[in-house]
Amino acid sequence: MSSDERTFRELGLSENLLRALDDLGYEKPTPIQSASIDPLMAGKDILGQAQTGTGKTGAFALPLLNSVDQKLNAPQILVLAPTRELAVQVAEAFGSYAKHMKGFHVLPIYGGQSMHQQLSALRRGPQVVVGTPGRVMDHMRRGTLKLDSLKALVLDEADEMLKMGFIDDIEWVLEHKPENSQLALFSATMPEQIKRVANKHLSNPVHISISTTNSTVESIDQRFVQVSQHNKLEALVRVLEVENTEGIIIFVRTRNSCVELAEKLEARGYASSPLHGDMNQQARERAVEQLKRGKLDILIATDVAARGLDVERIGHVVNYDIPYDSEAYVHRIGRTGRAGRTGMAILFVTNREMRMLRTIERATSSRISPMKVPSPETVAERRLSRLGEQIQETINGDLDFMKNAVAELCQQLEIDTDLLAAALLQQVQAERPLQLPAIQERQRDSRDRDDRGSRDGGRERPRRDSRGGRPQPTSFGSAEGLKDKPDVKMCRYVIEVGRDNGVGVGNIVGAIANEANIDSQFIGQIQLFDQVTSIDLPDGMPKDVLTHLRKVRVCGKPLNIKEAGDTAFPEQSDRPRRPRNDRPRGDRPRGDRPRGDRPRGDRPRKPRDSE
Repeated sequence: MSSDERTFRELGLSENLLRALDDLGYEKPTPIQSASIDPLMAGKDILGQAQTGTGKTGAFALPLLNSVDQKLNAPQILVLAPTRELAVQVAEAFGSYAKHMKGFHVLPIYGGQSMHQQLSALRRGPQVVVGTPGRVMDHMRRGTLKLDSLKALVLDEADEMLKMGFIDDIEWVLEHKPENSQLALFSATMPEQIKRVANKHLSNPVHISISTTNSTVESIDQRFVQVSQHNKLEALVRVLEVENTEGIIIFVRTRNSCVELAEKLEARGYASSPLHGDMNQQARERAVEQLKRGKLDILIATDVAARGLDVERIGHVVNYDIPYDSEAYVHRIGRTGRAGRTGMAILFVTNREMRMLRTIERATSSRISPMKVPSPETVAERRLSRLGEQIQETINGDLDFMKNAVAELCQQLEIDTDLLAAALLQQVQAERPLQLPAIQERQRDSRDRDDRGSRDGGRERPRRDSRGGRPQPTSFGSAEGLKDKPDVKMCRYVIEVGRDNGVGVGNIVGAIANEANIDSQFIGQIQLFDQVTSIDLPDGMPKDVLTHLRKVRVCGKPLNIKEAGDTAFPEQSDRPRRPRNDRPRGDRPRGDRPRGDRPRGDRPRKPRDSE
């Protein structure tokens, strides 16, 4: 059996990693993975030439995770990436592969993110750190990122880092890594400077070169819809309404998402069913059989559950969650367009996932065309057309009794037949309205900036206290809806940071948006007080997100976020406020302090725009 035909188990990966790969639906290693896993597990250096999207992240993450000591809370793997987006993407991949490794932590670090948050996370001792070169250097110089326990260092997309001017930073990091640690360098191209770095720092490397082939199914029309996370469900419903197809498979990443989406579509009147790996074989076979026989129109599936699925009725594949790599994408869309049949693949993409979209296009040598979310008018026309078809079938039957009933109702209600028909139509379409609300994206204009500054939405302002006009509410009150998104239910929360901590609205918006992965347009009213701040966020925030946010620090203080409810605001007005000019600033005023008193290492480093 050749190396490219070996399974992940035959490559010697641990059981925890194999379980995670099964969960993700990985069937067999990609060529770059088959070629890289053996030498990296053997402790050898690697020089790999492969395009992004060929499974490269798994090629270095899987073998290096195999040797991680879960009991050692110190960086053992360091990955350098050219951009913050790629750093986050690689960190997420590590987390997915290591989901069954107890005590494992991975941390992405990059410019533009709160240094306090990164320092706190580094103190917890992540086993894997993924970062941009500039921010990695910052932490190494501060002594907050120590490489004493480092087993391996990976340079991911080295040619991109060269284009962005990171070559000197890369050299500096490589010179400070432990001599006995592994080094893996991956690059799509091999310019002279990358070759010089490889010759200087790699020790007897294994050379790997993988060519990309066009594996896209020719008969599949590929489209993508760019939409925010919070608008995905509404966008999906509209797409389902206007597309002419019998059978649809909708792919999601996790079992929970599979079940939740199936329930939401069922509630909207769609004949759908989940299909995930935790279902017993009988239930899975029954769902597939129902799709084949036309009793079901939609299957919501995970990658692992859709292995080998071949149903003639499948005309559309919808990637509700974007896959982690291009190989998974090709496997997904291959469920349609088989045996000479035509098919369509639709990919939902958020702003932060656009880079992965371009990666898939490069890896498959194809262009995925943009597709607009159908408008409410288009959906209304389609629903009305379907209703007309149903009525046409009814007209062919015996309607004598109903004609008499119409005449009697019109006489009884003293209305004409047009008004009666409209009223009856209103009843018929109550559960699936012909008119839909618009999906409104927040406009970035001056009015929006004004809203961001105060976010009080024109509500009555709290009373002011006697200390200098600072607003103090009598209670926190309840959340107000978003004026641009009235369908999003909001909840008011309280966080334990305020003006006294030097916090501003921008600090709070940045922390919540980054740490909870909430688009800033879904962050509602924010009201700053001396010691606390109220903030309106979408209702139903997951418990794990709230638990994480409680520990997030802003201006040195944990948020300790909790629901406001009807809790009264703590009395603060009796506490004397120190005059502005009477606050201690060390032994002498800032202006009198000699310039040499401040250590050079404490000066903030100017962030790189490209990080």
